[in-house]
Amino acid sequence: MLKIRLRRTGAKKQPAYRLVVAESTAPRDGTFLEILGHYNPLTTPTTFEIKEERVRQWLERGAQPTERVERLLKARGFLETETQAEAPAQPETAGSAA
Repeated sequence: MLKIRLRRTGAKKQPAYRLVVAESTAPRDGTFLEILGHYNPLTTPTTFEIKEERVRQWLERGAQPTERVERLLKARGFLETETQAEAPAQPETAGSAA
């Protein structure tokens, strides 16, 4: 199974990550098929650059994002959240039920 996941780069106590497509059995920093972008959590604001077209192609081929990658993609607005896809948001009521 193919996974879209983060591969750690950078020095000790200065993490930076590459977004890669890799076999799920490969080690975190092991072999991978393609680099799709990079992520740096230490910058303000965090840097997250991706090749959107390539990510879409890999997702269509069946590659599964890890939990962290899925959160990053959703925060960027790249993936729809399940609640948005299933049902529209309910309007909130101003008063309480009497």
